[in-house]
Amino acid sequence: MKVLVTGANGYIGRNVVQLLASIPNIEVIASDISNSNLPKSINFINLDILKEANNPNLFEILGSPDKIIHLAWKDGFNHFAESHIQELSYHFNFLKNMINSGVKSISVMGTAHEIGYYEGEVNDETPCNPLSYYGMAKNMLRQLLFTYTKDKNISLKWLRAFYITGDDKFNNSVLTKILEAAQKGKKVFPFTDGTNQFDFIELNELSKMVVQASIQDKVSGIINLCSGEPKPIKDVVESFIADNGLDIKLDYGAFPSRRYDSPVIFGNTEKIKLILDLNKDNKIR
Repeated sequence: MKVLVTGANGYIGRNVVQLLASIPNIEVIASDISNSNLPKSINFINLDILKEANNPNLFEILGSPDKIIHLAWKDGFNHFAESHIQELSYHFNFLKNMINSGVKSISVMGTAHEIGYYEGEVNDETPCNPLSYYGMAKNMLRQLLFTYTKDKNISLKWLRAFYITGDDKFNNSVLTKILEAAQKGKKVFPFTDGTNQFDFIELNELSKMVVQASIQDKVSGIINLCSGEPKPIKDVVESFIADNGLDIKLDYGAFPSRRYDSPVIFGNTEKIKLILDLNKDNKIR
């Protein structure tokens, strides 16, 4: 089985690539504009897939993959970057090109920010009202892909990731900012009231879920990649400070919560639990 990973050098991609490489009978093809974070043994294709989105030979250039895990996305940590909107059509054209070339299994990284302001459990039927350019673009890409593949024999998996922690020096989360502030010698970090409750998922666990969901085709559609258990952000941050021995305190209430941050939001885990059970013999490390 040939599996192409786009955005392979990124925050999630480099972990997904290495996990895939550990599975017997899977040939990994990694594509990105840089391979600085990837093992030299990985089959790497240096290519800007968005610029080549309409290239009729792109499928062959990318090694004629059987499955695609599409993680490539610019400015993912900047929710109001205009690039999200400007590059949306290129993502769609790239995936449409791959589908028309014969790829039957495609997994695409989504985000909880597609939902917008919402309180409670998120499932397949939860309405989406995104409030950031990032959420809007991801939501539109999902709608376009499901509409385009509606009458096609395609296993399309929309991998909706929730709030990611881990490998914080490569992240751009509030944990990363606190780590950077502490390293600069700052003793106080301005914060919200910390009461919002989010569904946090650690990067290594998320990467395993991405791989397990993508290599199977029995479960498709929207698949939440999450813990299913909301935690107050202040608890997560205070634990991070303690676990890392940081000499810094939070200034609660210095900032208001972002208008698109829900009071309590978490994902339904039925599909990912079913997938993990189906793939329980895969000893992904």
